[in-house]
Parts: sequence; C-alpha cells; structure tokens
Amino acid sequence: MRGANQLVGQRKACGLSSSIVSQSPVTEVKASEKKPRPLWRKCLRGAFILWAATSTGLLINSYRTRGVEPSLLQSNAFVFVSNDEASIQFIPASPKKSGLIFLSGGGVAAEAYAPLLRPVADAEYSVFVIKLPFRIAPLESHKLEAIDRVHQVIVQHPEITRWVLSGHSLGAALACRIARDKRESIAALVLVGTTHPKSFSLASLSYPVTKIYGSNDGVASPEKIRENQHLLPSQTKWILIEGANHSQFGNYGKQLFDGTATISRNHQQDITRISLLETLGAEANDV
Repeated sequence: MRGANQLVGQRKACGLSSSIVSQSPVTEVKASEKKPRPLWRKCLRGAFILWAATSTGLLINSYRTRGVEPSLLQSNAFVFVSNDEASIQFIPASPKKSGLIFLSGGGVAAEAYAPLLRPVADAEYSVFVIKLPFRIAPLESHKLEAIDRVHQVIVQHPEITRWVLSGHSLGAALACRIARDKRESIAALVLVGTTHPKSFSLASLSYPVTKIYGSNDGVASPEKIRENQHLLPSQTKWILIEGANHSQFGNYGKQLFDGTATISRNHQQDITRISLLETLGAEANDV
C-alpha cells in the first residue's frame, strides 16, 4: 500500500513537472513574439512632444508682460502704489470720489495694464487692478474668488462713493457677472474686448454701460460682439477702435488667434483710457 502511494505521488510529481516543462516553451514563444516599436512611431511620438513643448512655450511667451516702465509701478508724491496677491492699487494723494475697479484678462499679469491705467490714477482717480487666481481663474471657485476680491476692495474703501467697474476679456466677463448679481453698488460698467454677456441679459441695467472693442480683434471679433448686442441696455455706448486688436489693450505679446493691429498700442490704449476717464468724470461733483 505504501509503495502504491509512493508510486501515485511520483506520478503526480512527474505530471506537475511535465506541465511546468510544457508551459515554459509557450512563455518563451510569447516573449519572442514581442517586437520593437517601428521607427516611424518613435519619430511621430518625438515630433508630438516637440510640437507640444514648442506650442506651450509660445503660448506662455505670448502672455508675457512687456514694455512696462518700472516707474509706472512705483509710488511717487502724487500716487501711492501697492502690489499684493489680490490686486495692484494706484491711490492718488488727493483722490476724487469716483474709483475704478479693473479685472485683468485671462492669462495676463495685472502689471500689463499699468500703462493703460496708471495715468487714470495720475488724474486723481483711485484704480484697483484685480488679479485672477492662477492668472486664468480655471475653476469656478477661482472665478468666485476674483469676484470676492472686487467686493473686498469696495468694502475696504468707503471713501469712494461712486464705482466704475471694468475689465478686459475674461475680466470683463466676470464684471458682467458682478453687474448681473447686483451685490455691489456699481455706478457704471465699461467692458473691454469681450463678447460677454452671452448666457444672460444685462439689458435692464439702468446705469451707463460702455463697450470698447477692436476691428481687428481675433479673440473677441466685432461680429461675435454684435451678436450679443441685445443682451446689453439699448443706451449702451459702443466704441469701435479701428485697427485695434485684442492684445494691445494690455502690454503683453500677441495672443493666440488674435488679429494683427494696424494702429499702435499707445493709440489703442489712449482711446480706451479716454473712455474710462469720461465715465469716471460723469458726475459733476468729481470735476
């Protein structure tokens, strides 16, 4: 009996070992079937990585601030300049009762708007340039944070009794949301280089609204802007700047998909600034 059991055990062992031996060649065959990737796939992958890196670099560079004199961001005897995480503030030594809140465009540093807005402070109007979280406010929570920054400015400066709200591109879109929600006491709205509002109406606003846009804007084209004309009040003031594009409202590179400007950056910003100053000085007690 013991011998029989041993014989069975030996047969099982032999069977197991034979199965292992029989499986080994299969594994070797599968391993031998693995072929190296074709050269064209490697080249295609390398070309894609190079294209992605180059495109990202060009995109980042296009938003880089340029042509901003350091003195524009420095205090002097007439204007105090403060630059923190939430905003850049230009506070005149003898400020008037009207103040300007300007929301930066998506991807654009707040400093890029200093050439446009510092002269507004030189004219004795307080200016607050709101920074967007991560520059592009990618999430809804970031957009709400930018909107709250506007609220904090108004709360912290009760000496300013008349607020003009403005913004460029994405900043203008957020300004529309603030105007819609009616949380803040806004006296006038100036929208720069934007197709907004698009998904809701501001036609019932009773205060002055101005829309400034460029004929060569490839991001917010005149055609797209006019498509949403019915969403703004009938008394809206429309200012078309001939030859202006999207990027020259600030001091940064040419934005992706933007058109080519046929007027200078200075001229484009001069026209924009004049409109802002006219809106700020609309009240007789600010003269």
